[in-house]
Amino acid sequence: MSLTEILGREALAPHVTVLVDRCAGCQECIVRCPTGALTLEPDTWTAVADDTLCVGCRQCVRTCPFAAITVAGALVTAPRCDPAIHHPVPLLGDRTETRRGLHSWADALPEASRCLECPDPTCVRGCPAHNDIPGFIAALAEGDLDGAHQVLRRTSILPDVCSRVCDQALQCEGACSWSLAGGTPVAIGALERFVTDNAPAPPLGLSSELGQGLEVAVVGSGPAGAAAAWALAEAGAQVTVFEKDEVPGGLLRWGIPDFTLPAALAVRPWEALVRAGVHLRCGTTVRVEEMDGLLAGHDAVIVANGAGSPLVPPVPGTDLDAVWDASRFLTEAGDALATGRPLPGLGGDRDGSQPGRVPTVLVLGGGNTAMDVARSARRLGAHAICVDWMDRRFAPVRPDELEEAEAEGVEVRFTTTLERLEGRGGRVSTAWLCRTRQERADRRPQVQGGSAQPQAVDLVVMAMGYRIDPEMARRWPGVPLAKLVPELPEREWLGSGLFANPAPPYARHQPVGRLAVGRESTRRLAALPRAERLWVVGDALVGPSTVVEAMAQGKEAALAVLERSPRRPGRSPRPGPRRVLVAYESRGGRTAAAAGMVADELTARGAAVRVLPLAQVGVPELSQADLVAIGTWVEGAVVAGVGPARATRAWLRRLPRLGDLPVAVFCTYGVAPRGTLSQLRAALQGKGARVVAEGAFRGHARDPIARQAAARFAAVVGERLDEELADRSPVEVSPATA
Repeated sequence: MSLTEILGREALAPHVTVLVDRCAGCQECIVRCPTGALTLEPDTWTAVADDTLCVGCRQCVRTCPFAAITVAGALVTAPRCDPAIHHPVPLLGDRTETRRGLHSWADALPEASRCLECPDPTCVRGCPAHNDIPGFIAALAEGDLDGAHQVLRRTSILPDVCSRVCDQALQCEGACSWSLAGGTPVAIGALERFVTDNAPAPPLGLSSELGQGLEVAVVGSGPAGAAAAWALAEAGAQVTVFEKDEVPGGLLRWGIPDFTLPAALAVRPWEALVRAGVHLRCGTTVRVEEMDGLLAGHDAVIVANGAGSPLVPPVPGTDLDAVWDASRFLTEAGDALATGRPLPGLGGDRDGSQPGRVPTVLVLGGGNTAMDVARSARRLGAHAICVDWMDRRFAPVRPDELEEAEAEGVEVRFTTTLERLEGRGGRVSTAWLCRTRQERADRRPQVQGGSAQPQAVDLVVMAMGYRIDPEMARRWPGVPLAKLVPELPEREWLGSGLFANPAPPYARHQPVGRLAVGRESTRRLAALPRAERLWVVGDALVGPSTVVEAMAQGKEAALAVLERSPRRPGRSPRPGPRRVLVAYESRGGRTAAAAGMVADELTARGAAVRVLPLAQVGVPELSQADLVAIGTWVEGAVVAGVGPARATRAWLRRLPRLGDLPVAVFCTYGVAPRGTLSQLRAALQGKGARVVAEGAFRGHARDPIARQAAARFAAVVGERLDEELADRSPVEVSPATA
């Protein structure tokens, strides 16, 4: 259908202008145009546009490195098809899903046809799991539901869950080309749900033998633990999962009500995992101090037990009876709704304590969890009030969650905060609330003057968020991890155009590019152990996040376990050569030559060696190595002081926690290394690494003395590999003399 047929106004048709004085003929726009509207003019070596093929997606504008293209006119796309919201009447006791999926192929196919199948799909970058979104939509468009489901299952074990609970506006849909162009994206979540609602889930099958002989413990059965167990089981590893609750699923089971996520979907992956041979031990709590014992009985441990410590406001009265945290309320409310019984302690009509009176539940918080609490309270017959100190414009709640809650009778009071709680007979009875003011999203709300106002309450629920167990933070420094965004993101991210429209309207004017890169940083860091043979993932690693982020991190850690294939003491080492990464910083070529000599010696000893400049070494490279040898040249004047090269020091500062990774350090020098090795050692130990060998070399690669020193250093490193790094004390190789 042409634009004139859709809009009836030919003047709105897209028009592409190529500024030939700026165009360098790099063809970025040509290879990324999803409709073939751009070609190369061979005589001038500049891009040429065919307006009749242009749909106005402006991918060319976003990806041109020279700002040589402009596009005017409207977007050529059909209207989006969104499923309707179901508001049950009566609400009392109702558990049915409020968000319904697409009803039929008549709804799904037109929506699937809106996908442009971009050559560099930004929606995939916006998805924390990197689902092949164009791939599954293409299969769906061809009527192949099973094929679409198979595409999704390559990267996600919870597509039925994610399609329901993901905030797509800040992830895949916010990063869709249509969204970045200022329009309405493809309804990716609705299409994903259509696939999973209408095609059977593929069973868990053996996809490789990488995990043969591995025995791995997973602590926690939420989305991170489920993804880790799935990836390990697919590779043939023996997996035991420890879950403190009596039913698996973690947050998916107790933290999301049935009217958003039916309980059957939360436990479905565990049914498949148990059938595949995963050992599930529910009702078993593993404390932080018990991790050493778990490591003694398993080759690796993946900690995925979430962030379960609720945030409590620093106000009087939070220790009164009937002041609960959100996890307790959602668990007990879910049981009450499932069984048809009143919620214990709520009072009012539901338990017959005061017939005819509607009890009041006050929810502290204005996020998605707070809305789940309030909507559950409404289904239990209570009047629900949510208070949040932020302005409505800046609140973190999803707009659809807020709209649904208010449509169901939840009273939401923004710019309101709690001053204190009072009670009678030890039970909370009154909340004193005061007003706040917030002018900007990046400024904290300020409490306004004036006296607080009383609000009678029967139950108070704290839904202000959670944090990780403080004992975990003490045990494994560095958690929770921050979602870091470098000043200059990687070229593949910048080149995709995801940063060109930093805050599209559909994404609630949030920086979808920066959010995606931040999520990617923690996903990659999940591959690095926090301690020897121990990985931490999900909310336990980064604090409260999303289901899909936790799932992606769990899978990443499991793949890292399979790559390293560790063995606990007393077991035979894994088959195959040890993997050594030799990383170096070199200015004049001497350190590069020394790195090559070290690599040659280690290769001769049977190691699988990879040699890279430090600038090319990041988390993926570190996570795949059994040992890293780091080399630098000595910079500075002997009189003024010498040390590792400035570039080396900068690289060391950017390093993440290395989780007991064995590291060997070496340097090349002209006069004397002085304290260079000790500085390297201290910096790496500060990052959690274990330094197992040190060496300093003088001279050129053709210098036989330098070669002998490098050989001695490589021999020590090789011996440490052969010994399974059992001896924890570093070995120093004496500096060679000229």
